[in-house]
Formats: sequence, C-alpha cells, structure tokens
Amino acid sequence: MTSVIFLGTPNFGSVVLEGLVKKGYDVKAVVTQPDKKVGRKQVLHASQVKQMAQKYDLPVYQPAKLSGSNELEELMKIEPDFIITAAYGQFLPSKFLKTAKIAPVNVHGSLLPKYRGGAPIQYSLLNGDKETGITIMEMVKKMDAGDIFAQKALKIEPEDNSGILFDKLSIMGRDLLLKTLPKFLDNTITRTAQDPDKVVFSPNISKQQEQITLEMTASQANNLIRALNPDPGAYLLLDGKRFKVWKAQVADERTDLAAGSLVSNKKRFALSFANGTVLELLEVQPMGKKKMDIKSYINGQGSHFKIGEKIVDD
Repeated sequence: MTSVIFLGTPNFGSVVLEGLVKKGYDVKAVVTQPDKKVGRKQVLHASQVKQMAQKYDLPVYQPAKLSGSNELEELMKIEPDFIITAAYGQFLPSKFLKTAKIAPVNVHGSLLPKYRGGAPIQYSLLNGDKETGITIMEMVKKMDAGDIFAQKALKIEPEDNSGILFDKLSIMGRDLLLKTLPKFLDNTITRTAQDPDKVVFSPNISKQQEQITLEMTASQANNLIRALNPDPGAYLLLDGKRFKVWKAQVADERTDLAAGSLVSNKKRFALSFANGTVLELLEVQPMGKKKMDIKSYINGQGSHFKIGEKIVDD
C-alpha cells in the first residue's frame, strides 16, 4: 500500500485528504495548524483537516512551526512514499521533503507559474481573471517553484467568490491528484519546468487591501468583494463607519456624481465609483450588525441618506 504524509488546514485540504483515504492510500500522519480560538468566547476550534483526520482515526500533528519541532523529527522517521500538501500554510524544510521515497507533491490552487504564494484563488478574482485552475507540482525549497506534473483549468463564473472557488477547486484538486499519483508508480509521469518569465506572485491579503476605495471602478470594487468573501470581507467607510459588503453587482448605467455618492436607495442601494461607474450593493453588514440583504438595510438605515450625497469616505 502506498504511504503518505499529508499536510493541510482548511476545507480545501480536507477534501483532498478524504479522497486519498477513500482511494486506499495509507496515510501515516496528518499535519495541520494548531487549533485556533474563535468568536467572542474564544472557543478552541480544530481545523477542517484535523476534523477529517479524526473521522478516519489518523494520527494528527499540530506544531506551531514545523521547522525545528519535535514533531518534525518524528515525521522524518516515517519516510513515506509521498509527502502531499494542500493549503497547509507553512514552509516545509528541505530535509523533510527529501524523506519522501517517490516525491513531495503539492496541490496548488492556480495555473502556475501564475499566482505563486498563499492567496492564488483570491488574486484570480481580484484581478478579474477569466479562469483559474489546479496545478499538481513538485515541492522544492523555493516557494511554489517546482516542476509541474499536471494542470487543469476552471472557468471563473460571474457569481463565483473565493468560497465558491475554494469548493470547486478542492474537488478538482482531489480528482487531479488521484489521477496523477498512479503515474509515478507506473513510470508514466511527466514534468514541465515553470517559465520564470511568467511568474506572478499572490502574497497573503493585507489589512490595507480589505478596504474598498473611491479610486476603484465599480468592477474593481466588485472583484475585491468577491475575492474577500467569505474571509475576511471587504469594507468601505460609509458615513465614517466601517461597512462590510459581502455581495454586489456592477450596474449598466453611468453617473456624473462624484465617486462615493449615493445614486439610488429606492428598491436598490447604488453607489458611484471611479470613471462614472455604479455599483449596486446586495448583501451588507453595518458595523455592529449581522449580515443582511440590501432590502433590510434600506428599510432601516439606508433610507436616511439623500440621493446625490457623498456618503463614502476616501
């Protein structure tokens, strides 16, 4: 039976992990991030990969930092056929990768060499890409720079946000991985070096990037909203207060109003953005409130603003 050490943290990883288990791979160990405190009561919450590992009674390791840890020394003694990662969230020491008898393999949520780094799915939306996909690649010391074993593209639909794409790509990643691994065993695997001239990076989203600014067009604002849904959420400063926008759509109309002005609050809530573009908000969350559809917001606070008034702060 082919042995595996698996590393992952969110649902993207848990889908891949379950696929390996159900396909009959011998998962010797699962490595995931430490439990996190969540919510106002700071209740410890296990990662989705840990929950999946517990479902199948798999050994779980949760070092705060894998490099230099006691857990790493234990894991290196296993010497599995494959070391497989899917959205783990930490760099892996080269000496650990070398313990894989066949290959260290990563399931990456982009069409490499585009979007190396920790937020490839978010950047595909942020930049308004028409497609994204999955790359099965070799793990090397340099981040996401290894040879490509397999790739598959996925069209990005207008209604897709990061959460939806994560779910779609987790299934695609699982299936492509399970199709690729047997090729190592029967010596039919191919590898393609990444073109260094086409490398694009996707670093983790910063706090500053979460704000919807008036320099953006409606399309750019909508792309940011989609990219940051469901976490951490994009916001604008509405009447001086942080105002999260979870869903919106670009309107067909144009306006002469200054960016940040209210275009309409009659049955819809539309704001002006750069170059006369208009964005209709569909699902929002005022500071201190729960998420709500725009009709509920208009019936409450939203009806108090005047059309033509600049209500979004720079």
